[in-house]
Parts: sequence; structure tokens; C-alpha cells
Amino acid sequence: MLNRIVLPTLLVLCSHFAVAQTEETQSPVEEATTTETVPSSIQAGDAAYIVDNLFIYMHSGPGKNYRILGSVDAGTAISVISNEQNEFIQIIDDKGREAWVEAKFVSREPGLSQQLTQAKEALENSQSEINSLRDQLPTLQQANNDLRAENQRLQQSITELQTALNEQQQANINKKQKAQHLLLSYGAAIALAGLLFGVILTLLLSRRKRYDGW
Repeated sequence: MLNRIVLPTLLVLCSHFAVAQTEETQSPVEEATTTETVPSSIQAGDAAYIVDNLFIYMHSGPGKNYRILGSVDAGTAISVISNEQNEFIQIIDDKGREAWVEAKFVSREPGLSQQLTQAKEALENSQSEINSLRDQLPTLQQANNDLRAENQRLQQSITELQTALNEQQQANINKKQKAQHLLLSYGAAIALAGLLFGVILTLLLSRRKRYDGW
């Protein structure tokens, strides 16, 4: 009789204990699922980069349960070829491989390694441009000296031409004044000659009248 009462009681307690343990083991998984990072909204056709982790695995489908095809290094430039599915994005890496990776490891911004590569390339381009300008500096300096000499020569020529023009203008003024004086002299001489001729003619006529009167 006692066994019939105790055994069912123990079975009920064991079942409750098992259910409690199952709930405790499942709750962290559910909590982890609910607190998982939401990936960025990167669309198909976007250029993107792998974020700065050591590397990530590439899968054959949109999930960790798909076969691993390999890995892709941090900072690698990739092309997104499909929209997000099940928190995975399909990409083509720098080696031309198509695979799925976790969307949270994909970013539009280049990683530190990619930024370092771009900075090194920019530095090399700047140094090359500086070297090119440095090589051109003697030629440019000589051209500058030639232009300065030509400018001085033109300034001297302008000064000489301006002086010659002023002298020519002064000579023309002098000639004009001389011509005016000459005309005035001729006019005065003609007037004086006319006056003398008139006086002489008057005297001659007056004398002739006297002789005629006698």
C-alpha cells in the first residue's frame, strides 16, 4: 500500500524537476536569440567589406548549418549579390568565390587593413607626384627666369618706344609752331610790302597830279 502511494509521488516530482531543468537550459538560448545583433541593411549590388575580425567562415547557404566553403580575411573587399536571408548575405570575395557569410560581419565601411592599404597607395601617389614636380622644378625655374628676362626686355622696349614717341610728338609740335611763325612772317611781310606799295603808289600819283596841274 505504501509503495503505491510513494512511487507515483516520486514520479510526479521527477517530472516537475526535469521540466524545470529543460526550461532553465532553454532560456539562455532564447535570450541569446532575442539579443542577437541585427545586421546592417546592405542590399544586393552594394560594395562592402568584411569587418575587422581575424577571419570569418563562408557557407554554401544562408545559415551555419550549411557546408563551410572556406574563410575570408578581415578587411577584404567584397560584392554583395543578394539581400539578407536568415541573417546571412551572399557575397563574391576578392578571389571570385560565391558564398554566404553572416551579415553582421559585413560593412559598407572599409576595415582598418583596407584603410591602411588605401592610405599607403595615397602616400605613394603623393610621393610620386612630389618627385615629378621636383624633377620639373629646374625646367620651371629656367622658364621663370626666361620669362622675367623677356619681361624686362619688353619693359625696356616700351620705355624706348615711349621716349621716341614723345620726341616725335615734340618735334611735330615744334614743326607746327615753326610753320605757324613762318606763315605769320610771310603774312606780315606781304602786308608790309602792300603797305609800302600803297604808300609809294600814293606818292607817285600825288606827284603826277601836281605835274599835271602845272
